Amino acid sequence: SIGGIGKGHLVREIDALNGAMGEVADASGIHFRMLNRRKGPAVRGPRAQMDRDYYKDNMQRLLLNREENGMENLEILEASAEDLLLDEGVGIETLAPLADPSDVSEAFAEEGNGAERVRLEKAKALSSAKANQSNRQARIRGVVAIDTNTKERIEIESKAVVLTTGTFLRGVLMIGHDRYSGGRHLRDSEEVEPPSVGLALTLERFGFPLGRLKTGTPARLDGRTIDWDSCNIQPSERPALPFSHVRQSRGEEPPLAAVGRLIDCYQTSTNEATHKMVMDYAHLLPQYDGMDGKGNGPRYCPSIYKKVERFAERSSHNSFLEPEGLNTDIVYPNGMSGPYPEEIQLKIFRSMKGLGNVEIVRPGYDVEYDFVNPQVLTHTLETKKIAGLYLAGQICGTTGYEEAGAQGIIAGANAGRAAGAASRDESPPVPFVLGRDEAYIGVLIDDLVTKGTSEPYRMFTSRAEYRISLRADNADLRLTRKGAEHGLVTDPERLAALDMRETMIGQNIDRLRNFKLFVTDWAKRGGNDLMGGAAANRPGRESHKKSAEEVLGMPNVSLKMVEQIMADVIQEEGSGQVDNDESTEEMIMTPSSVYDTVEASVKYKSYVIRQEKDIESWRKAQGARIPPGIIYDHSIMP
Repeated sequence: SIGGIGKGHLVREIDALNGAMGEVADASGIHFRMLNRRKGPAVRGPRAQMDRDYYKDNMQRLLLNREENGMENLEILEASAEDLLLDEGVGIETLAPLADPSDVSEAFAEEGNGAERVRLEKAKALSSAKANQSNRQARIRGVVAIDTNTKERIEIESKAVVLTTGTFLRGVLMIGHDRYSGGRHLRDSEEVEPPSVGLALTLERFGFPLGRLKTGTPARLDGRTIDWDSCNIQPSERPALPFSHVRQSRGEEPPLAAVGRLIDCYQTSTNEATHKMVMDYAHLLPQYDGMDGKGNGPRYCPSIYKKVERFAERSSHNSFLEPEGLNTDIVYPNGMSGPYPEEIQLKIFRSMKGLGNVEIVRPGYDVEYDFVNPQVLTHTLETKKIAGLYLAGQICGTTGYEEAGAQGIIAGANAGRAAGAASRDESPPVPFVLGRDEAYIGVLIDDLVTKGTSEPYRMFTSRAEYRISLRADNADLRLTRKGAEHGLVTDPERLAALDMRETMIGQNIDRLRNFKLFVTDWAKRGGNDLMGGAAANRPGRESHKKSAEEVLGMPNVSLKMVEQIMADVIQEEGSGQVDNDESTEEMIMTPSSVYDTVEASVKYKSYVIRQEKDIESWRKAQGARIPPGIIYDHSIMP
């Protein structure tokens, strides 16, 4: 699956910056839902189930057809990265230095409210450039690789390298008490992809703080052996909302949704018998390297053993049965990872509703791997120890495709821009950094590089202080122009779609602002609840008017409700049934491409204004330096 609560925001932001994930997810999606729909727009998360074969094929097609997709400078080599080529030395300068916060603070005060001020404050509380330089021990020169086809050792020279090792950094696979080296199992095969050991040893030699994390994947089930009628159906939403802003601007559904090729997922659950087996066979689980043998796995996506152990009072846990594609019978039991021996996994599954006769196609397993404490990175994701070396993904301690993609686009943008400028003998480019006030990507990276992580990091909406402004529906409005300024967004259609969306949002909000009715008329047409209950009929209210914008800002009122009343009034005016002194035109409902943004912009208006003041205060504080002689003592700072 792609997306979810918090994660869906990341996918939309990646798409707004011209990343491929959203478009490929739309092209491959077979089940779409908006999570948290009953809650406010800020915490809603788009999620889609992929056809795994389609997703792989569509992504590879996009990369291989690079010229027609605007990636003519991309070259792809299938090889195993074994080690780094380095020029070693102390005090090496980076190709794209970050501004020193003290310099930024002074410039901030001088620049006033100009556009340059906005650019300068992006350096905010980043680590001192001089301190980083004194800490560097080498500069990247390239990568040592083994060609997959010829098995020859090759050296690829480069001024910048991005490491995205996933679970391969000294990876160990585990089923029961069986342990064997590998980063993951090949799909539809017993073979494993080998781990990366040389890279880990090099990072260790340069003093990078390494730790061990684990993740797990559940067994794959044979859908032909599942009693689907005993499970609760979870249909896809229609119409399906796309991740791609360009597709949204066209008013299109994802392609498989448009032709009716969506699937249903199903819900089953564990029970007390399941939980008894989970605990009875706990002694057969692997012994890990991390956390005294317990393993350091994702807190918010735990194994079935961790769920039962942690929530002993619960009699059941849900599991969603997700078909892996349109042309396969393989089913992914979401929420049921647990690397027991295969025969124990089968017993556990067969204790669950609808799975009494299920067969396992491939057993689940865990993988434990090295990660680097991300506090050794700057906000560009360049390492402080090796100039030109950038890290992204699970090597930084995160979990999930979405978090990895979000880091990848920032690391890739900064590495590419720095290397390109150096190759052309140009001055260093302005680093591409997103702040906590601009994007969930900014929250993710700021959390990682300032706080580090001791467990796999997962994105949630609760991690963002300014989530009212950082919604999934307005990611393009927040980020696409900045992406264009830094050379990431060059597609004319994407920029035109942004212009069109901005215009349509403004026009629709203006229409709501200009349409007014007496309070009593709003109440008569929409019911007293629309106008705050019986207070709508208080004496004197009959002469008081409210705009459609004001009415939409009230609780339990939707844009659809307001526009329906507007349409009725306009229709009656046309037939002479209503005398309204407000000028009106033919009613056109807000199109789906801007509906969510228009509704959220109006409903959150007062909160956004207040939050913008908080953001401005926070931005000013980012350039301040803490005096070096300050004494941290309760008597001074209680």
